[in-house]
This record gives sequence, structure tokens and C-alpha cells, in this order.
Amino acid sequence: MTAITSPQPLDLSHHYSYASKNRNPSSVKSFYKYFTIPGIANFAGGLPHPSYFPYDTLEATVARPQRLQPSNKDDTKADRVLIPKAVQTTDPTRKIDLTTALQYGVAEGYPPLVSFLRQFVRDHLHPNVPYEGGPEVIMSCGNTDGFSKAVELFTNIWNPDRDWIQQREGVLCEEFTYMNAIQTIQPRGLNTVTVAVDGQGMLASGKGGLADVLENWDFRRGRRPHLMYTVTIGQNPTGGNLSIERRKEIYALCQKYDVIIVEDDPYWNLQFPSAYEMEARYRGTSSESTPYNRSYNAEGRSSGYAFLDSLVPSYLSIDTEGRVVRLDTFSKTIAPGSRLGWITAQPAVIERITRITEVTTQQPSGFVQSIIAQTIIGEQLKENGAFALKKQDIHSWRMDGWVRWLEGLRGGYERRMNDMCTILEENKFLFSEKSALSSTVDHVNDWEVVDRVQMYDFVWPKGGMFAWVEIRLETHPLRAKYSEQKLSKAFWIHLTKKPHLCLVAPGQIFAAGPKSIEKEHRYIRVAFAPMDAEDVSPFTRRLVEGFRAFWKREDLDGLDDDDDETLALGSMQLESGINFVGPGC
Repeated sequence: MTAITSPQPLDLSHHYSYASKNRNPSSVKSFYKYFTIPGIANFAGGLPHPSYFPYDTLEATVARPQRLQPSNKDDTKADRVLIPKAVQTTDPTRKIDLTTALQYGVAEGYPPLVSFLRQFVRDHLHPNVPYEGGPEVIMSCGNTDGFSKAVELFTNIWNPDRDWIQQREGVLCEEFTYMNAIQTIQPRGLNTVTVAVDGQGMLASGKGGLADVLENWDFRRGRRPHLMYTVTIGQNPTGGNLSIERRKEIYALCQKYDVIIVEDDPYWNLQFPSAYEMEARYRGTSSESTPYNRSYNAEGRSSGYAFLDSLVPSYLSIDTEGRVVRLDTFSKTIAPGSRLGWITAQPAVIERITRITEVTTQQPSGFVQSIIAQTIIGEQLKENGAFALKKQDIHSWRMDGWVRWLEGLRGGYERRMNDMCTILEENKFLFSEKSALSSTVDHVNDWEVVDRVQMYDFVWPKGGMFAWVEIRLETHPLRAKYSEQKLSKAFWIHLTKKPHLCLVAPGQIFAAGPKSIEKEHRYIRVAFAPMDAEDVSPFTRRLVEGFRAFWKREDLDGLDDDDDETLALGSMQLESGINFVGPGC
């Protein structure tokens, strides 16, 4: 019987930037592997002595993974997590202490945490990456940092005063997208090339879809784009989830045109099966069939967890050529202020990103890496240096607890999504009654006509933290007098004023190209993540009342273009306003 061999990942070095091709390993970091040799007299490193670190321990009270239940019940119990000054072990993957965490470290990241994440990625999150040897990981300072390094690796700066237009490179992205990514590539002089989206996310075919963009590329703009930036789960800002079938179509096009996929996936565990059910309940049918009626690892290796097997998998699951670079972050699973994440890609790509990291960020914060490592994987006992603590006093999540926490987060945000979207769904229309008089004197035959005007529409978010709302400005009574753009800006300012005091994210901050800029005024993004769970429903009702009040306005007095949106934003900080802008602006 012939063994089935996996393909080797492609050599992508022809896409490396000039600077990235010429990077050599750090001459300083190359010494670090010798620092851990037992008994070595280290005259080489300019390392501060750990006895001069002012911290003897680092301690926190940490939630148990069961605190966030898929149901409505909460477990408020917490456990102590303590990181001692030093742990007596020679195994760097088990050594979680301040002596190592607060010292200079290797670019790959803190060894205990990198070791855990490598296991999580290869055995549980992406157990069926199809290329030989599987992927490698490196720590990042969050996904913005990860994307910045991917852009540094795969693109060259283009200067119109110096370079020919034929040399100009480009980056593909959704027509509405996370603008920090776009603002990362713009200073490099790169083309921002937008692709049309639907309720799932990026379109593979049809007008404005990926095939259309690549097949009909105008070389007068520069080179055909060879890098793609995409958010595939809980797409920011539209909330779509890209199906595995659509991914296969897009991946095939990337193979054909030699495009590298940078998959930014901060919301990967926030996939909402109930959104398909709720949309079908209210509208008779869902905009798409549910993808959650199967196990995605049924034909390969299981992740070991039913929750993970049920989630729409990454592009890595179909990455036969090693052209996917995936960005993950702890910002949405632990805390944004941690500024910690990881990059997953074929080993040769990770090696090049390591060279970039060595001379830029060097490594993420040791404080953050150690406290997250101890929370998830660490259990340092008294005999290993965690003095004054007994075994029963110290708890860590381990792999089971980590996955349980991820599932609990999904449950919490899914309830918020349903609370918000149910109210949005039930209040899309403004109803008004008008009397129509008959010719009789006693008005016995009077009758009433009910007018129904749709103020907005939206697609139920299938993942993430936001709903993408289309404002039906063409139905507004003042549309004949004012342009949609003027009405849109007036509406935004109207919402920030009493009694509404709602702050929403305007579509303009997500419009990535000329075509999306033409229709940016028709959209707002509303987040269900930033407010307390019990406030989601009453706050959403306030937003709906803001819609109704604006549709009843007979003029735009007080909402002129002279009203500075910045002042409106500033006033929100002084009053009891509602922030629908949310995370990941």
C-alpha cells in the first residue's frame, strides 16, 4: 500500500521584499541559545542581573474557564495565579518565572507560551494543514503588528518620484475593511485593490469579485496584486463568515494568480450558529444556509474538541501550497491591552518574520507573556520555587480550560448579538396613521391608512462583535430636499445629541476604495460588545428611537455641516452616551 505524502510548501521567496531577502540572523540574538547552558560563565550578554529586578512575584486573581457559560449561568469563582522570581528547572518550556520572563528573550517568544501555542495550533486549531511538516508559529504584539511584519516581508515601498509604475505593488482587500490595515499599506505607496463583498464576505466571482479584479487587471496601475488582506470570520465591519466552499474558490484563484493570503482572524471563535436560525425565523429564510451542521474535521484528524471541530476552519485547512499567513490575537480572548498574538505560516515564512522581529519589536512584553502563560498552562509548585503556596491554591486552565473559555466567550457574545439584532429586526419600519375622510357628514365611514417606511436594513452578523446596518436614506421625508450624504452626516450628529446619545461608527472609516467610498454614507457599524450585557437591549432601543426621531424631523436645524463631528465625539465623553463604535475601530 502506497503511503500518501503531503506536498512541500512552495518557495515564496520571489515575493519577499528587497530588504527582507537581505536580512541576516541577529548577531546578538544568536548568543541567546548559549545563555541557558547550565553553569556557563556568561561574559557575552549585556543582561541586567535578575536580582535587580524590583519584582519578587507577579500575582493575579483569574476567572475559571466555567465563568462564561454557553448558557446564561455564570460562575463567579476565581483562582490565584502567581509567578515566582525563579523556578528551578532546566526545561525552558516549563520555566515560568520572572527571572526569565523579564529578561531579554528570543524573537520567537517566551518558550513556555510558544510551546503551548505550537501544540494548540498544530493539534487542535488547525489539525489538518495539508502541506508537509505543518506550520510554524511566532509571537507578535497583536494582529496589527503581525500584519505590519507581513507587509514588510512581502512588499517593497513604491515612490512615484523614483520608481516606474510597473514596479508598483498592490494589496487586495474587502471593499469595506479594518482601516488600520489599509493605513499600514498606504504610506508604502501600494495600490489598495478592493474586492466586492456579500453577506459572507469577499466574493470569488461576479461583478467586482476576485476573479473579475484579477482577470481584468489594468497594468497601467502597476503590477497585479500579489498580497491579500482578509478578515474571514466576523468580517470587520460586515459581520460575515466566509464558508469553506467560498474559501476553496478564492484559494484556487490565489493559486492561479500567485497571491499570498494574509488571514486576519481575531474573531475566529465567535461564530454564531443561532444567527442563521433567527434570520430564518424573522424573514422566512436565511440569506445563506447554516454551515454549522457538520464536523469540519470529520475526514481528517479531529481537534479533540467538538466545539473546535464545529467551527468554519481557516484557509490553512486547504493551504496545499503554504501561501497562507494567519494572524491570531489575545486581544479578543484575553484583553486588548495585552498586545499579544501569534503568526502562523509555513516555516520559511516564519523564519523571515523572525529576522524582522529581531531588529524591530524583538519580543512582546515579558510581563504579559508570563501572566498569560501561567493562566493557561502553568502550575508552579512550592518545590519549584512558588513559595508560600500550596498545590490546592494554584490553578491553571490547561488546554481543556482554554478551549472551554473560548467556547464561553462565544456564548456570551452570541447572546448579546441576539439581544441587539432582535430589537433591530423588530423595529426596522416606521409606522404612521393618516385619516382618509368619506363624504358623509358624521364621519362614520372614516378609515385609516397605515404607512410603513423602512428606515434601515441589516444582515444578521454570523460572527464577530458588530452588526453592519444600511441606512435607507432614500425613504427619508427630506430626501427630496437634501442629498443622501448630507442626511447621513446629519443623522450621525443627531444620534450624538440628547436624548439619544448614541455613538455609532460611520461607514466612511471602513471604505477602502473609490467604489466603497461612493456608498459609505449609507452604512453604520454598531457593536454589541462594549456595553454591559444587561444594557444591550435598552441601549439598542435608544438607537431605534434615534432612527424614528430622525425620520420624523421636518428640517435639519442644528445638524448643519458646520457641526464638528469631533466636538460631538468629545461631548460623548462628558455625558452618559452609548458607545456602539466598539472594539477594533
